[in-house]
Amino acid sequence: MNAQQHNRRVVTNTALSLDGRYAKANPLDMGWVMPYAVSDTARDHLAALHSTATTALLGRVNAEGFLGFWPTVIGAEGVDPRDEAFAKWLVETDKTVLSSTLDEAPWERTEVVDKPTAEAVADLKDTEGGDILVLASASVIKALLAADQVDRLAITLFPVFLGEGPRLFDGELPEGQWQLVSQHAGEDGTVSLVYDRIR
Repeated sequence: MNAQQHNRRVVTNTALSLDGRYAKANPLDMGWVMPYAVSDTARDHLAALHSTATTALLGRVNAEGFLGFWPTVIGAEGVDPRDEAFAKWLVETDKTVLSSTLDEAPWERTEVVDKPTAEAVADLKDTEGGDILVLASASVIKALLAADQVDRLAITLFPVFLGEGPRLFDGELPEGQWQLVSQHAGEDGTVSLVYDRIR
């Protein structure tokens, strides 16, 4: 194991409902997210996370959603500076998209990797750079949690019950302790939480 493997953290970020779900039964229905995603709490949380990251890691579905939307934010009238900063970071940073169906990436600075998640991340950790930020791709986050490869777990908790839909923590996970490193609560009930894995 070389020195870079100790330095590159794997940081996962996702939004959850109070009942632990990351999506509704229809995953394309993102209406529950929008009222809270534009809060100061959520925006400041994401700004802090991408400030130390030099690689974005996404699954194919999330890549299509993120990279289809965020570049349109740049230069838009009335856009929040934090949103524009994230959009610019996403466009300009190195991106790895995990996919077995894409032959080549339709986005700049993007590598498509057809490997098991844990193996792809081990390869990324063996390169130089800052944090590897996993952006809301639940299948990727679940695989990394199961393999105990998450160094920092970032969650934005929205004050809503979805009642149905997939949960993030729904399978067998390795036993382990986490240390709370930051917490912020907004007036709208949104809470951002960041935990580091204790090893």
